[in-house]
Amino acid sequence: MNAVVERVRGLRFRAARVSALPLLVRGGIFLVVLAGLLLAYPVQFLAPRALLALTVVAVLPAVGPRRIWPTFAALVTVAGWLLATLGYDRPPALWRLLAVATLLYLAHTLCALAALLPYDGLIDPDLVLRWLARAGGVVLASAVLGIVLAWLGGIGGTDGSQAATVVGLLVAVGLSALLGWLLRRR
Repeated sequence: MNAVVERVRGLRFRAARVSALPLLVRGGIFLVVLAGLLLAYPVQFLAPRALLALTVVAVLPAVGPRRIWPTFAALVTVAGWLLATLGYDRPPALWRLLAVATLLYLAHTLCALAALLPYDGLIDPDLVLRWLARAGGVVLASAVLGIVLAWLGGIGGTDGSQAATVVGLLVAVGLSALLGWLLRRR
């Protein structure tokens, strides 16, 4: 019984020391993941029980960003996208694809930030703003590149989409080579 009482006291002590900025980042994780889930799943699927399950999925990475929950939430979001496009025949609109991809990336980067922030630390708000500005730059560059590649894919009929596929594969191989070179350089 004493061990349980000590655990409750320790939990109350840690909860009293939580600062606002790490709590806001975790709230942002919840909102971004929930928005991604709601955007990915078809409207026909969103019954009250499914909304409750999706809310639980959105809470998990906010509570445990260092664990497997961010990956689990991303997989559930992708499953919702696949369910909507394959199961409910929703056409994959470019704006929806870019929005879901943006929300997945923001959830990922916010989980990485939350994993680094201590609960009880006094964090400079500029740190979070710089982090979000970098994430915004990545999202903007990715969206522009995605739109350009989608436009290039539609130019030449089937030849254009083959060209876009080849360009996409070359970019993926080039980025993999760059990452490998950067890892060896360290």
